[in-house]
Amino acid sequence: MTNRFGVYYSTRSSETELRNSTHSTPLIQRQVNDWNAPVRGFYDFYLPRDEIWIYDMVNGISWQRRKTKGNVPPSMSGSCAACVDGVLYLFGGHHAHGNTNMLFMLNLNYRDGDLFWERLECKGTPPSPKDKLGVWVYQNKIIFFGGYGYYPEDSIGTFEYDETSFGNAGLPRGWNNHVHALHLHNLTWHRVVTTGKSPSPRAAHACAAVGNRGYMFGGRYRDSRMNDLYYLNFDTWEWHEVIPQGVIPAGRSWHSLTQASQDTLFLFGGFTTDKQPLSDTWLYSIKTNEWIPFQSCHVGKPRLWHTACASKEGEIFVFGGCANNLLAHHKAAHSNAVLVFSVQPRSLLRLSLETVISLKEILSNSLDCLPKHLLHYVHQRFASVNNTCGS
Repeated sequence: MTNRFGVYYSTRSSETELRNSTHSTPLIQRQVNDWNAPVRGFYDFYLPRDEIWIYDMVNGISWQRRKTKGNVPPSMSGSCAACVDGVLYLFGGHHAHGNTNMLFMLNLNYRDGDLFWERLECKGTPPSPKDKLGVWVYQNKIIFFGGYGYYPEDSIGTFEYDETSFGNAGLPRGWNNHVHALHLHNLTWHRVVTTGKSPSPRAAHACAAVGNRGYMFGGRYRDSRMNDLYYLNFDTWEWHEVIPQGVIPAGRSWHSLTQASQDTLFLFGGFTTDKQPLSDTWLYSIKTNEWIPFQSCHVGKPRLWHTACASKEGEIFVFGGCANNLLAHHKAAHSNAVLVFSVQPRSLLRLSLETVISLKEILSNSLDCLPKHLLHYVHQRFASVNNTCGS
């Protein structure tokens, strides 16, 4: 899949934490429904699980809804997804009967035909049933880290029980720092034995891949939401703790971390240990090893449990999420706004086309001189209803 389209497959809001897994190409989140009917009162509910929504990040046109068929995943929250070459892979999550480690696939390359879900049966030992884990993509591998779920019978890494889960119905759960790789060429799970200083067990953290490194920031472990930064070398499977210079963002979970360039990561939003939603934005420079506060037009628009991805035009797109403390007893303030952060200068082509669009009345008689593909772009922009800030 190119960086043109964002795919949204949402979840409900619940009193559990979710890491919205992101790769640099798609805008991914789950959309699911237990009974396809809302629950009344102050409770949240699952949305229809047989549909996805596609947003054109280049033209900024309205959302397109696509129905899906086949082995549609059950209603879940806290699932983890990644898109590789136009194929969406969905792992884990939490449903009405507890955690799962099921793996599903949806080929998004069929633009005009039906989209079919498949449940994949893979070789090797899969991760234990869990949710709120992080993900990276590297050399035709999907690599999963951490999460919250059941104790694995054959564990490599650290697992720590959540004492508060022992009184609940079903099996007790806890946090882990396990690493599993799914090899896509033969659909085989690989339990990774890492070296170096491993991060502590956690869930609802944020991950982003840059080259052969998988960066991980923050997340929740017990009652703390952390602000530590690590990266995993995918060639050697060695962990490295990163100690940045200067100021460091506050500890958080339910945030997003996105590759903004070959040496820059973009951090947005989240949820603090004091259960406060965040709207701050930061750039981490790999070259200088420092966090730099980033000024945007979205100050005062807190988001947690949202999804983020990068476009080819140097923009970070954020969709959905919650704008308040969804663990409180009042109703969660869900958002369907698209927030756009420009983190790099726009291309000369983009600037020229936006100038043409802004002067459309003056230039209306000259538009036919444009090449067909550029004219098509301009007409799409004319017809679109812009629902973003900073686009």
